[in-house]
Amino acid sequence: MSRLLARIAGFFSSRTQVGVDKAGNRYFTRTEELDGRMKEKRWVVFKGEQDPTSVPVEWICWLNGQRKIAPTPEEVAELEAKRERVKLNVALLKKEEKEKRAKEGSIPKRTSSSIVGGPDLKSFLRQFPSGSEGDKRQEPTGAKDGERTKETETEEAKPVPEYSEPTGSGKSFRPGTWQPPT
Repeated sequence: MSRLLARIAGFFSSRTQVGVDKAGNRYFTRTEELDGRMKEKRWVVFKGEQDPTSVPVEWICWLNGQRKIAPTPEEVAELEAKRERVKLNVALLKKEEKEKRAKEGSIPKRTSSSIVGGPDLKSFLRQFPSGSEGDKRQEPTGAKDGERTKETETEEAKPVPEYSEPTGSGKSFRPGTWQPPT
């Protein structure tokens, strides 16, 4: 019980404010002894609503211990300016790309029709092979077209396992023909 009271008292007396971000969140640190070792505790006191998304990346890194030294106001201002330059560059590149596509005529013109075409199933199925060599059945030599023998009936009656280990020597391997079981 006395250890708990000592921790609570230490929380209020020995904390040191390290910095403040532009949203007004305040960052603190204190050093305490845990199991005979000195450990630094870091935390944030939010201004207003507790919104973790309002914490800048630099401060998140400091809170998690990825940075040893807290970010300085100059460093924060420099990184913010860099982020703004990147945003402007992205907007400029998007604008240039749009102009380039307009010149080439590659931007599809919208039609007044409200019907939107969906994916074409036939072209989708064409990319898959119709079947591999292992899937084709060879009919016995004595059977004529359309006739069934006892051998073919027993083959069809065998249940096909959902998952089987690969077999074979690799002589019949053809790239792009294997499909995962469904």
